[in-house]
Amino acid sequence: MERIRELIQKGSTHADACETIRQSTVFTTHTPVPAGHDVFPHHLMDRYFAGYWEQLGLSREDFLRLGDTPESQGQGFNMTALAIRLAAHVNGVSREHGQVSREMWRHLWPGLPTEQVPIRSVTNGIHAPTWIAPELNQLYGKYLGPAWAERCDDTTMWQRVLDIPDQELWAVRQTMKRKLMSFIRERARSGWMQGQLQASQVLTRGTLLDPEALTIGFARRFATYKRATLLFRDLDRLKRLLHNQWRPVQLIFAGKAHPADEPGRFFIHEVLSFCDDHKLGGHVAFLENYDMHMAKFLVQGVDIWLNTPRFPLEASGTSGQKAALNGVINLSVLDGWWKEGYNGANGWGIEPLIGNSDIQAQDEHDAQQLYRLLEQEAVQLYYQRDLDGIPRGWLQLMKENLRTNAPRFCTKRMVKEYVDNLYAPAMVRTPSIW
Repeated sequence: MERIRELIQKGSTHADACETIRQSTVFTTHTPVPAGHDVFPHHLMDRYFAGYWEQLGLSREDFLRLGDTPESQGQGFNMTALAIRLAAHVNGVSREHGQVSREMWRHLWPGLPTEQVPIRSVTNGIHAPTWIAPELNQLYGKYLGPAWAERCDDTTMWQRVLDIPDQELWAVRQTMKRKLMSFIRERARSGWMQGQLQASQVLTRGTLLDPEALTIGFARRFATYKRATLLFRDLDRLKRLLHNQWRPVQLIFAGKAHPADEPGRFFIHEVLSFCDDHKLGGHVAFLENYDMHMAKFLVQGVDIWLNTPRFPLEASGTSGQKAALNGVINLSVLDGWWKEGYNGANGWGIEPLIGNSDIQAQDEHDAQQLYRLLEQEAVQLYYQRDLDGIPRGWLQLMKENLRTNAPRFCTKRMVKEYVDNLYAPAMVRTPSIW
């Protein structure tokens, strides 16, 4: 709006100024979750913008209409609606999210079929040098070339991961896993020495975890739609997975909830209660004070990265991309980036229950698939070893994951797409006064 005001101040009409700004503006919408879209009541808009709309050549009613949506019923000012109305270049952050966004905002283009709504998509990517483990960075340098990170979007280069000897890749992955376990133990030890943890808390923070066991990681914001507790839906079935003497499984949770998100905070307490349950045998741990430093150990050190959002609310989900770069296998609902990344041979995908609005039915459907994939595929593959102790089937899955996902979901590819498809077209219409 301020850019429009400046053009009007220089002599443009309101209509011309709006069109100039629209053609030179890119807007990326990041989530379909309602809480992610700011909506302000009109009395606040009156308080802070009274007198401003006249400078835009608008009445109060026309000004407020810029942020109107059918859901607000004329009572709230939606900032996303404002941005979409004043941007000619709009995108979501994955192909699926682009489709969801076109459906979500189609009312801004009345009469236009959903598939023609002009909201595109550029799938998020991650910055490879930031998230790669040092040991794996060295291995990539040896087999992909010392400048691999500068060419991280080169699909031809990533074909070379097939040339990495299994024993070398497995040894590096085991080193990364031991580093994660050491990090967890030292955090618990430090908390105990400083008097911050009770004895039971030391155990629930992961001191009983086994570096040889199949380790599943779940680390992200504890928003309710991410369903952190889905794996606990059938406790008896989960216990059979965790307590298998020859093929044990263990779970590591980490994350935070927004202070105002009471349901999300309840999910954290629920996971902590499972960590405290002695019948789970110390196979479930929760790491507090989740931050970027801890996230690096997790995305580099676990074996499986679990993501269980309620479809279609996962806009992208970049944590799984960070894990994939480090050879961690994704087991995720086919939503966000994973719907593009999964090819049937590079991880596991949970087909969502589409067309059924019953949340309980969705959760039961997805939980059943999750248990089946773990019981019948993931656990068996991880523990299927050759005489030298190397799980070659698992490493084949890992290499296919790296070959297909590492070049597609890095920031280098992402920025190129933004420049070519959104930024360059918008620059053509950028007014010279800026």
